[in-house]
Amino acid sequence: MIDLGTDVPPQAFVDAIQQQGVQIVALSALITVTMASMRKTIDALTAAGVRDRVKVMVGGAPVTQQYADQIGADGYSENASSAVALARRLCGAA
Repeated sequence: MIDLGTDVPPQAFVDAIQQQGVQIVALSALITVTMASMRKTIDALTAAGVRDRVKVMVGGAPVTQQYADQIGADGYSENASSAVALARRLCGAA
């Protein structure tokens, strides 16, 4: 696991995928104004040609399954416990 921190620019995710062999990108928003960054990050992954190499999961207090679908995320989780199960499913683990 690589924690890129908070308020991370989309290019940092692209760089981590290219340099570290990342399989899952997990994005979280705590307030609605930060949700737009999720879409920008997914768009940046697509533009950089790495979107097909990772699964993107999203969550956080204001995030919904509907929003995850709108932005093209591979999965949504409403809490940390279900996020672990989601990550396992996305990676094909039991």
